[in-house]
Amino acid sequence: MTDELQQGIIRISDDVVATIAGLAALETPGVAAMSGGISEGLAKRLSGRNAQKGVSVEVGQVEAAIDLRIVVQYGIPIQEVGRRLQENVREAVQNMTGLNVVEVNVKVEGVAFKDEETTEEPNRVK
Repeated sequence: MTDELQQGIIRISDDVVATIAGLAALETPGVAAMSGGISEGLAKRLSGRNAQKGVSVEVGQVEAAIDLRIVVQYGIPIQEVGRRLQENVREAVQNMTGLNVVEVNVKVEGVAFKDEETTEEPNRVK
């Protein structure tokens, strides 16, 4: 009798990795939103359910490669945001899945400006 037991295979779906990467990206300072791409129109801020927007992944048995499309906040150095984003996504995916993240590619597709406060003109009549 052998002490080794075959435990089976654990597979992590692409959607799971994409969701983890998307949530980690949205938590990164300087990332205003994920971009759905040119075909989906303007970039929108996304919540957990749609965290896969702007994220493409390729998942193997032990490795993953991730592509992100983002919109950055105006005034924050894009290089810093990109590097921080790569680190956060790599760490989140590796910690939660055990997969070795070999690439995190970032494509900046836009810049978000703070909403300008509109000053309302007072009513002329009461």
